[in-house]
Amino acid sequence: MRWNWLPWKTILRFVAWRGGFIDPLMVFARLQRFAQPSEVAAPLELVRAGILFHARGLVNTRAIQQNLDWVWPFWAARQFDPRDPAFLPRAFSLTHVNLTHRSWTACGRPGLASYPIVDPRGVVTPFFDGWSLDAWVVDEQGNALVPAWRPRADQRAFLEGEHLVVDTRLEHDGLRLQSRAFVTGPDERPLCRLEYLARADRPAWLALALRPTNPEGVAFVHRIEADRNRNAWRVDGEPLVRFKAPLERHRASRYRDGDVHQDLLDRPAEDKTSCEVGMATAAALFALDPATDREIALEVDLSRDPAFARPSRGASRTWPAALAGAARLSIPDERFRSLWEASLRTLVLFSPRDVYPGPYTYKRFWFRDAAIMLHALACAGLARHAEAPLASFEKRQTLSGYFHSQYGEWDANGQVLWLMGRWRALTGALPRAPSLASVRKAASWIVRKRLKDDPDSPQGGLLPAGFSAEHLGPNDYYFWDDFWSVAGLRAAADLLETERPAKARRFREEADDLLRAVERSLEATFRKGPPVMPASPTRRPDAASVGSLAAGYPLALFGPEDPRLVATARHLRDHHFFEGAFFHDVQHAGINPYLSLHIAQVLLAAGDPSWEGIVRRVARLASPTGQWPEAIHPATGGGCMGDGQHGWASAEWVMMMRFLFVLEAGGRLVLGAGLVPSWTGEGSRLRFGPAPTPQGDIEVRVEGGADEARVGWSGEWRTPPVALEIRLPGFAPLEIPGAPEEGERTVRRTPEASLRGATGAFQRKER
Repeated sequence: MRWNWLPWKTILRFVAWRGGFIDPLMVFARLQRFAQPSEVAAPLELVRAGILFHARGLVNTRAIQQNLDWVWPFWAARQFDPRDPAFLPRAFSLTHVNLTHRSWTACGRPGLASYPIVDPRGVVTPFFDGWSLDAWVVDEQGNALVPAWRPRADQRAFLEGEHLVVDTRLEHDGLRLQSRAFVTGPDERPLCRLEYLARADRPAWLALALRPTNPEGVAFVHRIEADRNRNAWRVDGEPLVRFKAPLERHRASRYRDGDVHQDLLDRPAEDKTSCEVGMATAAALFALDPATDREIALEVDLSRDPAFARPSRGASRTWPAALAGAARLSIPDERFRSLWEASLRTLVLFSPRDVYPGPYTYKRFWFRDAAIMLHALACAGLARHAEAPLASFEKRQTLSGYFHSQYGEWDANGQVLWLMGRWRALTGALPRAPSLASVRKAASWIVRKRLKDDPDSPQGGLLPAGFSAEHLGPNDYYFWDDFWSVAGLRAAADLLETERPAKARRFREEADDLLRAVERSLEATFRKGPPVMPASPTRRPDAASVGSLAAGYPLALFGPEDPRLVATARHLRDHHFFEGAFFHDVQHAGINPYLSLHIAQVLLAAGDPSWEGIVRRVARLASPTGQWPEAIHPATGGGCMGDGQHGWASAEWVMMMRFLFVLEAGGRLVLGAGLVPSWTGEGSRLRFGPAPTPQGDIEVRVEGGADEARVGWSGEWRTPPVALEIRLPGFAPLEIPGAPEEGERTVRRTPEASLRGATGAFQRKER
């Protein structure tokens, strides 16, 4: 039956009026006036995700604030404590959500899209959006080491054989606790294994607790039961948790009786509990002898997660195999180097078959993040690992040619085409998919999508208003979309040059025409002072101007010294930084690591030495496990936006480290332009590679001396560079015409040498 004949708007307004509510359609219309007219107000997928997020926040509102004697996750313990910098008043907050410590680390293995996450105090959420496992040490008097209540913990993530381990250690008042989380077991039945090592200087108990919570808040648990052999928990009827040793005591509770932690040792023994509210809690107890270590392990069957998917065929199953071929980085700064390794692991972990920006909040697909992350993998020498995810792109292309992840975001087609062009440039071969027919369809979609070219309109000839990157603001005619589309059309022209020269010529002409429209629109926005690029022709320069830097990095549409590019980067640095990094006021309301690195990369290419301070600040902002949330709370240092482990941020760290050694400058390669002067002192040895470039793979070596440095390289050229340039900061530059595949040169230290070694690194390709 069809119902579209009903006057829904009138009915909705009447119902609202009768109930004394404000007219929802009027409110929606008012909101829309803050944005430019667009096909969609916001992608339906993101609206749905936002509703689910705040539905959880409503549950948190009912559950947490009147039960502060419970053991809540670390973020809630901090956010609800008026003595803590993370405290947030709640009087008019409709929902209570994690806005201060969105920080966690995924453990897993290559090819597997199951990501148990570990919070900053070692609490593990094995299943996607599910309940969690915690551990406490409690003495006979009831004094307890509760991780969520401790202000500090020692946490690391590292490879141990074939396992990615997240290790957390805490100590308080003679009580010690260490937890290790990793994924093991066969592909068809992977296991999340948790190992606990506890110690007390007096009689005590190790309590392994099942919690109806996770890093977003409440996660309902209705029934918990210890099995007859006392070595497993059944959770909501499923045998999900298996202890490697029989539990010695068991306690359980339901919401009306309070948290199981309350009077834990004095509670009557109870092997099972049922809670209609969904807040069942339980604890398995193991006795600790004074001054004696005790180790207890448990395993959770990840194949029982509703979100579980078998690894794709051909995926690397082990960490050594997945990371084989990655460029090696050897520098004096151990923090930089360890973040390189952690970032590579993150990129591999989050690209099993689809590409995910994060393991939890952002465990969904966006072309925007996927293009950046797969490009970084290819640039680090791991193109082989990225082949399968890239091959899956074509299945997301509509009949119209649109690469669809969220409708209303017009940057996707340009990003996919650019990535394909870069893929062929870096590897010398076309990716297995999408096909050239797909390339033609995608480029034609961009051409059709453009607005009518009207010289009298600031948005004439641009892409229509859209949601674009969500960190830019309300729907608008974002230059971000246009820059990606220009790059995508040029990549399509290059890809089609041999088989469809006429199409290639047309797409190249369209790219040039679109860029002219952008430049005309930009010119109309410039007022007195430096030519700072806004985010769109309808906006003044603000924090969202960071999106327009795409013209320089990563797309190389503007030369590195283009006044518009340099002025925009410096404007952002001077007006939108907080304590040395980019503070993004729009949406994120926090320090953004990957956008900070965008600015640093533009400044490095322009020879502005302030890039180094930005990179060092981003390194300090990383978690102890080597990860960054999407945006960082300026007071707590924890995540305040997005996922707690963000793949895009890891991708930008990988690219930043590559740029320190190798910059692409049209047909040239610039070596060492980003090396920190203190690294090249006497006796230093630096190394990077082999890493792909459009000319072929290259490895760079630097040995520092008192007055000179030796720079060596080993290349395997497909197309020899026009020249190699050595531009170590603090040393006289040297150009090497002919670019032999193997070589070494000595450069002299000179006080006159500036940090402008990267100039020319992102020149526009001559056509």
